[in-house]
Amino acid sequence: MASQILPLELIDRCIGSKIWVVMKGDREFSGTLLGFDDFVNMVLEDVTEFEITAEGIKQTKLSQTLLNGNNICMLIPGSSGPDS
Repeated sequence: MASQILPLELIDRCIGSKIWVVMKGDREFSGTLLGFDDFVNMVLEDVTEFEITAEGIKQTKLSQTLLNGNNICMLIPGSSGPDS
């Protein structure tokens, strides 16, 4: 029988590793997951923000950021963003 893992347990296992976060709208973030809470608000460090525009993808480097869990659509553990 396959073991089950809860979603928050899976995110907890990603602390300290790279994660790609797809947000509602036209923004995506890639960075190292420092922590999160029960609402999946996340703190990332060494962050690259990807903004999708009509001209292409604009990248911005940030040292740290806090993401609101209400705006997160998808999490991709181990990925460095849309160009990887």
